[in-house]
Amino acid sequence: MGKVRALLCKQYGEPDQLRLEEIQRPRLGSNEVRIKVHACGVNFPDILMIRGQYQIKPALPFAPGCEVAGTILEVGEAVQDYCKDDRVIAIPGFGGMQEEITIAASKCLLIPRKADLDLAAVFSLTYGTSYHALVDRANVRPGETIVILGATGGVGSAAVDISRKLGARVIAAGSSDKKLEDLASFYQGITTVNYSSGEATFKDRVKNLTNNRGADVVFDPIGGEIFQQSLRAVNWKARILVVGFAADGKNLPRAPTNLLLLKGSALVGVYWGRFAEEEPERSRENFDQLLFWLQRNGLTPHISHRFPLEKGGDAVKALINRQVLGKCLVYM
Repeated sequence: MGKVRALLCKQYGEPDQLRLEEIQRPRLGSNEVRIKVHACGVNFPDILMIRGQYQIKPALPFAPGCEVAGTILEVGEAVQDYCKDDRVIAIPGFGGMQEEITIAASKCLLIPRKADLDLAAVFSLTYGTSYHALVDRANVRPGETIVILGATGGVGSAAVDISRKLGARVIAAGSSDKKLEDLASFYQGITTVNYSSGEATFKDRVKNLTNNRGADVVFDPIGGEIFQQSLRAVNWKARILVVGFAADGKNLPRAPTNLLLLKGSALVGVYWGRFAEEEPERSRENFDQLLFWLQRNGLTPHISHRFPLEKGGDAVKALINRQVLGKCLVYM
């Protein structure tokens, strides 16, 4: 069978404990494809998984890595939709930081011919989540104003990119002036707000930017105190998207229901993983649209850091230390 290199988590802990080793080449099932991994996107669940804090706990040892892009080397005997040399995105959940993976063909997406493999490698989780939030859950319309919290992170920057494509006005909010400046340079035409600085409240700053109307949509993967402030910075019939709780996953914020009543606003949960399980056909349609835009340069994921496989632990550390703008990847 031969061997391949893999970056392994052999005990729960921090990225410095990840080890590059050779493992047996994974076996190929009849409904699976074998992929030569080009690159693996690095995501927040990777941090939780190697610490043993994620809801999914793979048996040790395992390679982190939720999403990859690469080229099919071989297909199982029952696979009909893919063939050798097809370029695909795959969403294994874990195991992406190794040179080859085998995965069910149903968990793959064909990469358009002109799309860049690096961009494809960081695309599925953040863009899948953000598109589901903005289109399926919020029904964002052209001309609406959307406030995106945590806009310099992976899912936040994807929301910025997609919102621009949908014709919305974007107010990108974050806590780093430098990152916000770089984000605005990359995604032209957006407005930025640093919610950790300034004398005016976040609500007042959003109101000042919207002629006192407030935001039509709030995209919130952060939670914490800024969530409370955003409830007061919305327009009539606003949609407030609860995407995550990066600020504090243990002490979850509570929404004063009187604020929802007074603004006629809706608090909307976003759980892309469950959506993809419950509505797989709709999820695939979403990706058809996203990949169509990606191929035509209508979307441009921002990748600030690239690391070789042997430095994959540094990639995870960069995410932990908030050095990343948008996404980082590990290449093979």
